[in-house]
Amino acid sequence: MRRIALFVVLVVLSATASRPAGAQRITPEQNARQSQKAIKKQQKMLKKANKKQAKAMKKAAKAQRKATQRANRRNNSNRR
Repeated sequence: MRRIALFVVLVVLSATASRPAGAQRITPEQNARQSQKAIKKQQKMLKKANKKQAKAMKKAAKAQRKATQRANRRNNSNRR
């Protein structure tokens, strides 16, 4: 009888322990706060990505200008 009672207690405890603590309902204020946090994080990531892309475009444009200058110098030196 003790084994059965112990088994039942263990089953009940494991069932309650397996339920995540975050499964509780959140209030609208908490939801709004989490949404604002997520929006801010997304905007920060977008800003960083845009900055990185602009830097890469600037670097590519500079490389293109240098390549054009080198090509022009070669063409001008061949004409003389």
